[in-house]
Amino acid sequence: MIQVTLTETAANKVKELIQRSDPETGQPLGSIEDTYLRMYVAGGGCSGFRYGLALDLNIHEDDEVVQVHGLKVLVDGNSKEYLDGSSVDYAESVAGSGFLVSNPNNWSTCGCGQSFNPKGEEAPDQQHQSAHAHTH
Repeated sequence: MIQVTLTETAANKVKELIQRSDPETGQPLGSIEDTYLRMYVAGGGCSGFRYGLALDLNIHEDDEVVQVHGLKVLVDGNSKEYLDGSSVDYAESVAGSGFLVSNPNNWSTCGCGQSFNPKGEEAPDQQHQSAHAHTH
């Protein structure tokens, strides 16, 4: 079974996002019972892979479901090996706010904190890394 955690701050922010009202209808976008937080890894990003977090109403066949602070967190089969042991926090500062993923399965991250290079992968080309542009 996969191990992922959310800080209480991150879990509360996700709950707040789930219960937001649709600007057009005024109805809540979802409920804690039927809306899930999907964590995933996708190709791309300045360090090779990038993290993704999204609200989802559907559980897919290869998803693993983890209960964290009253939320159901989904991780697909392809992302499990990259996210096992990860934790998610939410931070607000003068520079901005957002979710931050801490992952023991990577050995390098980009300064943006949104992308990573997993352990066991080739080291990124240092020459390209210093000159890359962020597109997150």
